[in-house]
Amino acid sequence: MLETFSFINLTATNIFHALMVNKIVLTISLILFVMLSKFFLVKLINKKEKHNKRLKINMLDNAVTVFILIGILNIWSVEFQKFAISIAAFTVAIVIATREFIQCFIGFLYIISSRPFRIGDWIQVGDDYGEVHSTDWAKLTLLEVNIDAYEYTGKTLYLPNSKLITSSIKNLNFLKRYAMHHFTITRDASVNPFSFLDELYAKAYEYCADFNDVAIRYNQIIENRLDVNIAGPDPHIQVATSEIGDTQVLFTIFCPTERAMAIEQSLTADFMEFWFKQKQLTIRK
Repeated sequence: MLETFSFINLTATNIFHALMVNKIVLTISLILFVMLSKFFLVKLINKKEKHNKRLKINMLDNAVTVFILIGILNIWSVEFQKFAISIAAFTVAIVIATREFIQCFIGFLYIISSRPFRIGDWIQVGDDYGEVHSTDWAKLTLLEVNIDAYEYTGKTLYLPNSKLITSSIKNLNFLKRYAMHHFTITRDASVNPFSFLDELYAKAYEYCADFNDVAIRYNQIIENRLDVNIAGPDPHIQVATSEIGDTQVLFTIFCPTERAMAIEQSLTADFMEFWFKQKQLTIRK
């Protein structure tokens, strides 16, 4: 008889333990117990309370809901924690995998909102120069420009929009029409270039004479738009020396972009002519 009672007691204990371990059964039991308790409490309130029944029943409903939520969270806390960690790890993995695309999209939003350039503008992005051909959410398409010669190279650059966030953007659109063209001629120190500097200035003014009026107006437009003073439109020539003692003549010409290289070649030819003439005079002396 004692053994039978012990077996029954052990069996009941195992069943109770199994029920406690089974979280689904435990959750359902908790909900049933709480709802059953609520049912009897509502009946008790309706029976004993004559005033403010709805207020007390409403408070009871809220308390029951909170109690059930707390109970469920307590029962499934380990699973919720693992799920949250899994979601966080999955989210981090997605962000890492799509980081470049996210940066490209953010760069697209940046150029839309700030409008640093428009289609057709000449711009510089980092070390790349080009004319803006098109933009989309992923990339910026440029027609590459040789900024030293002010001409298209025939190459097309595809820059990810993420580069627009990490690199400086310079709008060079005014260079499409007029350029502040700089170039330097270096020779040995056997000739004093100041002896023919006036002739060089005369040649520079001569080459710039036919567009001088337009250059003055365009120069003023740029200054008004940028609200700064820029060099020009008169030619400027400066004489200096290099680190090894050679003579350098630096030219600054404000001229139409398409004529910059031709004017540079003409002034270079004039400089060479004046330089060799002066050197021959020096040798004769």
